[in-house]
Amino acid sequence: MAESLDRNSEELLGFINEAASPYHTVEAVVKRLDKAGFSRLALAEPWQMANGGRYYVPVYGSTVMAFTVGRQAGGLRLAAAHTDFPCFRLKPQSGMVKEGYGVLNVEKYGGMLLRTWLDRPLSLAGKVVLRGAAPFEPQVQLVDFARPLLTIPSLAIHMDRDVNDEGKLNAQTDMLPLATLGGEELTAEFFLTWLAAELGVKAEDILSYELSAYPWEQGCLCGLQSEFISAPRLDNLTSVAAVLAGIMAVEPDKCNGLRLAAFFDNEEVGSQTKQGAGSAVLMQVLERIYMALGRTRSELLADIAGGFMLSVDVAHGLHPNHPDKYDPSNKPLLGGGVVLKQAASQAYAGDAEAVAVVRGLCEQDDIAWQGFVNRSDMRGGSTLGSIASALVPMRTMDIGVPILAMHSAREIMAARDQGDLVKLLTIFYSCS
Repeated sequence: MAESLDRNSEELLGFINEAASPYHTVEAVVKRLDKAGFSRLALAEPWQMANGGRYYVPVYGSTVMAFTVGRQAGGLRLAAAHTDFPCFRLKPQSGMVKEGYGVLNVEKYGGMLLRTWLDRPLSLAGKVVLRGAAPFEPQVQLVDFARPLLTIPSLAIHMDRDVNDEGKLNAQTDMLPLATLGGEELTAEFFLTWLAAELGVKAEDILSYELSAYPWEQGCLCGLQSEFISAPRLDNLTSVAAVLAGIMAVEPDKCNGLRLAAFFDNEEVGSQTKQGAGSAVLMQVLERIYMALGRTRSELLADIAGGFMLSVDVAHGLHPNHPDKYDPSNKPLLGGGVVLKQAASQAYAGDAEAVAVVRGLCEQDDIAWQGFVNRSDMRGGSTLGSIASALVPMRTMDIGVPILAMHSAREIMAARDQGDLVKLLTIFYSCS
């Protein structure tokens, strides 16, 4: 009997459909925070707040932090996820004419499985910046065209007989999306002309844009029992959705201390940006919260030292066709619950006490969990936990749901794992 679409799966798929770019991820987060009664703050303005309040602060459009202030001083609990995902970003002056076809000049963003992007209908989303009243006041417009616009066609096997043995792809020459036919009259201005017409503006008023190609097909359940979720952008929107659910469940008038959710951009390219986990922005936000509440820097540093952070990002689930790629004793299964990720190199944040804390939370509330460590002879991935905890030095643990096809145009996970992750984040943020 097929499983029904449970609430967590339904919310995740709906969230993914809205979050076609990091800017739209933040927009989707903010929409839910507004509905939950959180008040908006601005980085460039003074802050006022009170005990028992719920607040959020956007950071340069693609990062946002949400927090609740307890009825009195107490502990600090923080969870972080990232809003970005591997994709193709359009370059400036991206229109190109090749052999009578209109194609777009793109570059890779993050570590991509290039072959998975071939022959798919792609759309475009991001932001367009228009001429404003003054140079320091441009107009920013979010756009999601939400329809198939582009595709990257494969070369026929008859012209590439070794493709199934080699299949090497060059991001500059093999991966330019096909956008239009135009014949002899087609010029390199075709994309800017089209974009201006779509937005109802003059082409000369488009000063810049940050647009990404993304898979147009929506996510769905699959499997003989509908036990899997197949979707683009599971890395890392599974985590964003779970952290968001956790922070919105907090009742600050019944709690002590500060609970904070950080949704950072640019993890896929190293986090070293003004809106990334490698910046000073998290510490600055914490300092401003404490100042607005009349608390001292000494109190903040003490709470950081006694606080706890969860770095929430997806994990490598065991691939049935490639079990030799995994550690012999730490290989998480899809459907096996939340993954605790560890690395002696500290590519994943965590120590023995951090593991014990998260295990304790899971076992106390019957949350399924499992462990992951890379094979000793293979280089693994990394995430924002070690970066953020080096700048805001608190005990931190890297966790996430296991997925397959990580960094593919479409990834897969077990539907029930999202429920375990949401439950863990809710318990982590709770008043107890």
